Amino acid sequence: MPRKKGRVSQEVNAGSMADIAFLLLIFFLVTTTIASDKGILNILPPKQDPNQPPPEIDLNERNIFKILINANDQLLVEDEYLDNTDGLAEDVKSFILNFGAPDEEAIGLYNSLPQSLKSQVNRSPNSSDHPMSGGAVVSIKTNRGTSYEKYLEVLDQVKKAYFDIYAERVGLTTDQYRTITGKNAAEKELLDRGKEGIPMAISIAEPDKIGGN
Repeated sequence: MPRKKGRVSQEVNAGSMADIAFLLLIFFLVTTTIASDKGILNILPPKQDPNQPPPEIDLNERNIFKILINANDQLLVEDEYLDNTDGLAEDVKSFILNFGAPDEEAIGLYNSLPQSLKSQVNRSPNSSDHPMSGGAVVSIKTNRGTSYEKYLEVLDQVKKAYFDIYAERVGLTTDQYRTITGKNAAEKELLDRGKEGIPMAISIAEPDKIGGN
């Protein structure tokens, strides 16, 4: 009588599954790009000597563009209430380019501007004297209850006003100018030419304690 053949095993050999999973994990780790948050790029002033009193800076009120953000993220811009940042960059840009009382050096700066920027100059006696150092400062003051998101939104709009001017001076769009790294001589020349004579004068005041914890 013939012997019965043994049943063929129906199990799948999973001995190498762990190796395959490990290889796939390595593949995705190597090929995946992980975004990193670089934060805000700000250049801080040098540390003040504690033995020396801080320098006194005498600025006319008209040379300071005041932005206040309260604990409810509402804005008071030049004593005018705003519930959002719409149009803030344009208001700051008009303040920077006012040339209300230019000195000889500032007149030279004005003459060097492209016609597209000259056409935006207002020359109001109630606004900034000129965009050069000490002639136009944008002050941002927050509250302990101000959200970080609103602060960044306002700061970005103020910086946008400057970058709009810098880009227009060198014939680029704002987005193009902001992507310049300055890693080579040609890019550095564009950056310097855009900013020449018009420093990014932004003052970040210490927040009020009202509304904080």
